[in-house]
Amino acid sequence: MYEDVSTYSTASGNNNLQYVVLQVTLKEKLFGTGSGNLTALENVINQQAAKGYRLHTISTASATSTGFLGGDRIQATMVFEKIR
Repeated sequence: MYEDVSTYSTASGNNNLQYVVLQVTLKEKLFGTGSGNLTALENVINQQAAKGYRLHTISTASATSTGFLGGDRIQATMVFEKIR
């Protein structure tokens, strides 16, 4: 079944961590090109900023699904650093 949502890992509730690593999976739009859910990526970045972290590093990897309505996936791995 096609779902137009991202999945993302959730970091520990421990606010004493110097670095937090999160992954967000972006899914291609059902019709057209581009990601249908960039707001999920934006939300994760803003949530970490509100906790006192800044985006340190981001990397992406892509995969193609051949299944019915599978669409392409982009996995963004982000490292956030605690602002002192």
